[in-house]
Amino acid sequence: MIAEQTPRKRLLISADHGLAIVYFLQSEVVPHLLANGVEATLLTDDALVEQVEARFGRPGLTIGGLRLAQAERFERSHQPGLQWWLHFLRRVGGSNRINTEAMDSYIEQVAVEQSNWRRIWMPLAWLLIALLRRSRGLRSLLVDLQQRLVPGMYTDMLSSYRPDLVVASTPGWRLDRYLLREAHQAGIPTATVIVGWDNPSSYAIPGAKVDFATCWSAIQRDELVLGSDWDPTHVYHGGIPTYDGYLDGRWALDRQAYLRLHRLDPARKLLSYACSFVSFAPNWRNVETLVKLVESDRLDAPCQLLIRLHPNHFLDVHLFQEERQRIHDLANSSKHVRVVEPVPLGASLGHYSGEDMEEKASMLAHSDVFLTVYSTMVVEAAVHDRPIIALCLDQPGGWNWPRKYSLPLSQIGEWPTHHRFRRAGAGKVALSEDGVLQAINAYLQQPELDRAARLAFVEREITFTDGSAGRRTAENLLAMLARGGA
Repeated sequence: MIAEQTPRKRLLISADHGLAIVYFLQSEVVPHLLANGVEATLLTDDALVEQVEARFGRPGLTIGGLRLAQAERFERSHQPGLQWWLHFLRRVGGSNRINTEAMDSYIEQVAVEQSNWRRIWMPLAWLLIALLRRSRGLRSLLVDLQQRLVPGMYTDMLSSYRPDLVVASTPGWRLDRYLLREAHQAGIPTATVIVGWDNPSSYAIPGAKVDFATCWSAIQRDELVLGSDWDPTHVYHGGIPTYDGYLDGRWALDRQAYLRLHRLDPARKLLSYACSFVSFAPNWRNVETLVKLVESDRLDAPCQLLIRLHPNHFLDVHLFQEERQRIHDLANSSKHVRVVEPVPLGASLGHYSGEDMEEKASMLAHSDVFLTVYSTMVVEAAVHDRPIIALCLDQPGGWNWPRKYSLPLSQIGEWPTHHRFRRAGAGKVALSEDGVLQAINAYLQQPELDRAARLAFVEREITFTDGSAGRRTAENLLAMLARGGA
């Protein structure tokens, strides 16, 4: 008699963001799952299916389309007002048991930028937010209300594929909410992986009923449990698989090759600046100040500057596009300044992608001093043991455009991730031109300054620094598959 084989477990993955492609496919997450007998289908932007299949396809892995255009139509056409308000309250209604500074700033942005009709209702929204932050029952009710908005566009996919677990790169914070809601409605266990450093403290309540989560660290686990009521026995932490490629050195180019790529001078120290926080404030004064310091040779050593634009600089927002062009123009008129643009993966995934991991890794590995506005790249720079400066120079008038909210960079130090960076002493914070001059010179003279604090910061924020996060996260997903809907 031939023994019956145990059916292979089936995993359905939603990767609706470029960083999710890196997380699942440019790490050991999916390979380790396949090696353990799991059959995986990864869904991404329909226009990119062939491209992703050609690059990452392998036995046991199928690439399919997420039907994002249909999801967007449902969002726009089916009770759009109700969906907008539920989505807004979800994002900012997390418990006040955690730091709510990031959510508070988003409330202020919405109050300025939304239509007059929505602004009329903001006083009521503030009352509801205050109640949500104090009541676990109301937060649970909000999830229940969202769960009723189901388009039914994944029914055929779920019934034909019959996954044992549906996992997404957010717990319904993006359009993945519709897939997760349908999976829950069909009785299929669901899970999320946390891709972004600030996600648990910035996006709060799930947009669907989700059973499990795996995150970077005990810090994020606490944010999920305390901030949005996750069952602590259903939250795992396995590090951040995206950074394994940094830790094992697979992406970084040789220093000389990297300098040649950008026509940089090997005799000069390299300062790199990653634009950040573009949605809230201009980066122009930061950039202009650094260019002046480099071009005037006012620093303690001859330096050059590499500026990395932010993905939001490529959105269809004229203010962001104008700043992008101003930065290019300034670099073109400067001798020791170069600009790097994040490479788009394509379609709706935009400029957040894994197409330039070699570029990012090389910039981080070979910079003598790394500067940004508290972006996630402070963690990535700390992984590379680079001196870090959070440069927060206020642009007078902010974006200076009607109904465009601006938040002074000097006032964002208490956001959860920013606060942790400062409290850790993992780098310096510069709030003035003299301050950034002194900070850069300090690191040029003593690159080892703050090294112990940087390394401790990395261990707290990503947990595993041995390049094992992809495997550990896959093991977490295997454990979820074994538990099912428990």
